[in-house]
Amino acid sequence: MREYRYTVDRDGRIFHDGSEITDGAVLRFFLLAMQTSADGRYVAMCQGERNDFDASDTPFVVQRLRLGADGTAIELFFAGDYHELLDPSTLEDEDGRLYCRVRRGAFRARFGRLALQQLGAHMGEREGGLHLHLGGASYPIHGVPPANPG
Repeated sequence: MREYRYTVDRDGRIFHDGSEITDGAVLRFFLLAMQTSADGRYVAMCQGERNDFDASDTPFVVQRLRLGADGTAIELFFAGDYHELLDPSTLEDEDGRLYCRVRRGAFRARFGRLALQQLGAHMGEREGGLHLHLGGASYPIHGVPPANPG
């Protein structure tokens, strides 16, 4: 079996041997085929080839978003123009970084700078915590406690 190694930078861009992968179809395929291996690594299998992804955080980085026409939904856009709807109940803050769950909850996605700026217009304080306000509803952004160092 042939194996390939890719790296994912903090903006969600994917690189192989120092060259950025820019083909939209390939990027979408990787994000749709992505699985977590038994050892916790990110992997996408393709025609008997194993594609491993090294990401310091997550290979899913929300690059931009779009508010739905009725104002009740937010569409998340990733590398390769892969997109899906935000499940606002999965929003969480960890050390000042905002995350949500994607691919039916299978993966954690981090909001990139532009997406975070776009989302900021819909966020505010409520009941002592940060909330997303969307279509008349308010969704709490849950804090993730720091990891126990010991």
